[in-house]
Amino acid sequence: MTKRKFVSLSTMAVLAGVTGCQRKGAIKDPNVDYYTCTMHPSVHSQDPHGKCPICSMDLVPVMKKGAAATATPQVAALSEFNVPVERQQQIGVTYATAEKKPLHHVIRSVGVVVPDKAKRWEFVARVEGYVQKLSVTSPGESVQEGQPLLTIYSPELLSAERELVNLLDVRDRAATGEGKVATERSLDAARRRLEQWNITPKQIAELEKTRKPSEFLTLNSPFKGVVEDVPVDQGRKVMIGDHLVDVADLSVVWVWAEFYEDELPMLEKGLKVRITTKSYPGEAFEGELSLINPFLVEMKRTAKVRIDIANSDLKLRPGMYVDLELAMNMGIALTVPVSAVLPTGARSLVFVDKGEGRLEPRAVQIGRQFGDIYEIKSGLQEGERVVASANFLIDAESKVQGAVKDFGNEDEKKGIKEVTPPVMLSPHVHGEQGK
Repeated sequence: MTKRKFVSLSTMAVLAGVTGCQRKGAIKDPNVDYYTCTMHPSVHSQDPHGKCPICSMDLVPVMKKGAAATATPQVAALSEFNVPVERQQQIGVTYATAEKKPLHHVIRSVGVVVPDKAKRWEFVARVEGYVQKLSVTSPGESVQEGQPLLTIYSPELLSAERELVNLLDVRDRAATGEGKVATERSLDAARRRLEQWNITPKQIAELEKTRKPSEFLTLNSPFKGVVEDVPVDQGRKVMIGDHLVDVADLSVVWVWAEFYEDELPMLEKGLKVRITTKSYPGEAFEGELSLINPFLVEMKRTAKVRIDIANSDLKLRPGMYVDLELAMNMGIALTVPVSAVLPTGARSLVFVDKGEGRLEPRAVQIGRQFGDIYEIKSGLQEGERVVASANFLIDAESKVQGAVKDFGNEDEKKGIKEVTPPVMLSPHVHGEQGK
């Protein structure tokens, strides 16, 4: 019996407190239905200056249905709230100024060195025969332009050269102009046939001069370079299409690297690229972005990019792994520290300092992240101060006072939508900076 009386008395005390809150004042804004406590929503009061009878917190207004469009300035003013300076110092609030800064972005990737395909030659047999002599015997040998690589013995070659010599004799003996013209057409066909067998124009000219056909075909290097592969041996029979020898000019090499699809819009031909490798610590090479493959690798969401690098001293070798760094100037923009932006899912907020402890939550549209700063596209003016630390605690204070909730309603009325901005993320990105 005593316990039941105690519960009844407690309930009456709470109700008396609520009733007391209701009697403190009348509704001053017709758009407000009642005032309540954010921590104890069961408390209803008609006093705009009332406090919660349970926790003593200030009460916040609850709008009538359909009244948001006609809210009075008093309700709109709730988007600005107060956190005393002493309280800010206790929770460690610091400020930063929205200011314009030059934006610098660095993309890093890795790549592999390969020969320039325009400076690489694979010799294959274009006539049946036998390898008579190898002038180069192993990969890595340096060769000069025009240097002999190997000699092939071929009876078919002898027949083709004899045909050319015979046609030259026929042309010389021709008595009429028409006969010489007809023979000249046959000579052109014989020359093209020899050229298809890897006989150079210089060798053909020498044959026409000496009129001495030979069964030996010597293949010469088309440029100064390095022997890449010699898959044949002396004496071996070779058929048409057999692989004979590879030569590469490494004075210019390519580096193939991959970049993610969100990085591709920032790339363009002609960009300078800094290349480093563990083989030469402290040394950097400069290359130029020459090609961006438009086709993505579906599984990795990357595209291949080619960088051309001068390599006159042959330090960069095919198959070598290298690190790439592209530094780009992204212009000048209004910025705030990343710590000043509070992402809330549908929007990004900052708390603007209005002086004397007054803060205003404001939605901002942010661009890319550059290191520890965000680009601000709209929502802030240059020179405005924003909270740069303890944002979550400030957000909690604002929710207690109802500021962010009402501010969100204002956004909805104005049709403001905020999209979470792209962040410069990549597994091979190690740094962006804004200085």
